[in-house]
Amino acid sequence: MKKTVVDYREFRLSRLNEPRFAHLRLLGGWIVYLVLYFITENLIPVERCHVIHCALDDVIPFNEGFLVFYCYWYFLLAGSLLYFLLYDVLSFKRLQIYIMITQAVAMATYIIYPSVQLLRPDTFARDNLLTRLAAFIYAFDTPTGVCPSLHVGYSLGIASVWCHRRGSSLAWKCLMIFSAVAISLSTAFVKQHSVVDIFAALPVGLLAEYLVFGPTRLKRWIEGGSVEPG
Repeated sequence: MKKTVVDYREFRLSRLNEPRFAHLRLLGGWIVYLVLYFITENLIPVERCHVIHCALDDVIPFNEGFLVFYCYWYFLLAGSLLYFLLYDVLSFKRLQIYIMITQAVAMATYIIYPSVQLLRPDTFARDNLLTRLAAFIYAFDTPTGVCPSLHVGYSLGIASVWCHRRGSSLAWKCLMIFSAVAISLSTAFVKQHSVVDIFAALPVGLLAEYLVFGPTRLKRWIEGGSVEPG
């Protein structure tokens, strides 16, 4: 089994500020995100939300086959963070900060300009495992807080970090880019997002890309405390 770059068996909360474990503090960003997610999902009434829609949305049909890519996103996100956490701390820091920037911009937008999409089908033409999965997702995930799309934003970050990582093969980089594109398209085909939400996520991704990989103090901080260069 491949050896991890940090022996997490020695981790204790009292050691969180030690250089070898300090990157774990970035996981606290998920706590902040979940609190803001609760606020935007439950405390902002639908009546205050602006409907997000464009003509292209009416052309794109619902296709449950794209749920494969939509749900693949969850495994790709968790798998990438876990792999980097174990074997490449620099890439973990890059991805987690990329995600936090995306979350911060998206959540601020959801609060300042609440959004909702009304694209979900009332009924499905077919009854199968995927359409039942779509109904399940619709049931627990409200159609509010959609612009920009976090599905797209996170996918951009995952692909970017893997492509910047030394040691990633050309085939793997191509797979990550394909994954980001397929996941982004899936949000429109399963009617979880408007095409507007997809394009709105692009400048957010560019901002995160610049802050994480551009000539910034944040980039110097990320690389200055890395355990292993990526």
